[in-house]
Amino acid sequence: MATQDLKHRITKQEEEKNEQQPKLTQSETTTTAADEDKMNAARRHKKPGAARRGLRSLSVAVAFPFALTLLDIFLFGSSNRYRSLHKPFYFPPLWALHSACLATSFLSGLSAWLVWAEGGFHRQPSALFLYLGQLALGLGWYPVVFGAGAIRVGLLLCGALFGVLVGCARVFRGMNPIAGDLVKPCLAWAVLLAVLNVRLVYH
Repeated sequence: MATQDLKHRITKQEEEKNEQQPKLTQSETTTTAADEDKMNAARRHKKPGAARRGLRSLSVAVAFPFALTLLDIFLFGSSNRYRSLHKPFYFPPLWALHSACLATSFLSGLSAWLVWAEGGFHRQPSALFLYLGQLALGLGWYPVVFGAGAIRVGLLLCGALFGVLVGCARVFRGMNPIAGDLVKPCLAWAVLLAVLNVRLVYH
């Protein structure tokens, strides 16, 4: 009789455990679902703010070199010597020269922003120095060649600009392939600028 009572108690305890188990699971599931809803709501709340910050940083990254180049052209971009130069067919007029400089400054700013967004400037500070170097060399060409008339010095600037842009393209490509590709038109522009400079030297 005692054995039967013991079996009955054990069976009853197991039944009680089985009844409690689904309730605990359901409670945990409800809590997990509520937590997931909160996390999703937090993500949705963060996305507009992150998008605004990204757009703001992109605007600054592009507008900064563009505005400096525009100021450079405004102060030093007028050149009677270039206008009077007998130019081959592949030489751009002065307005096209200015437009190309603005376009390359836009592309370089965009490529730098892509690298910054990947955390590249923190991981590899040389990328930032290369970007600032090519920006300074590009801005220096107008005052040196058109402002001071130091055309041979301008040719040296073109060579240095091309070398820094090559380094930029390689480093940027390692962090963001699109950023590396955006530097390629700037390389082509540096070559054309050097050809223009050579023509001015021997004019």
